[in-house]
Amino acid sequence: MTWIDEAAAAGARREQACAVLGLTLRSVQRWVVAGELRADGRHAAAPCRTPANALGLDERAQVLTRVNHPALADLSPKQIVPRWADQGEYLASESTIYRLLRAQAQ
Repeated sequence: MTWIDEAAAAGARREQACAVLGLTLRSVQRWVVAGELRADGRHAAAPCRTPANALGLDERAQVLTRVNHPALADLSPKQIVPRWADQGEYLASESTIYRLLRAQAQ
């Protein structure tokens, strides 16, 4: 902030001084309130929430068990999900199955 203030006092435009530092003028304006530098207001430390429709541990285990069944073991999730749909079942989406398999290094 001192460098930007010094550049502005020397006659440079604040926007150009910010650009030299790789900042936008708007970011600097958000950081300074009434001449005082304030703390970062982002919520980076906030805990991530689990979505309400996320699979539970037992549901994940069920999907992995079904995917690893010998009849389906050689098929990709892209082939498994339509087979389940033909049987009137829906356990998880293709991308969810891929994610579960990746987490298990399968």
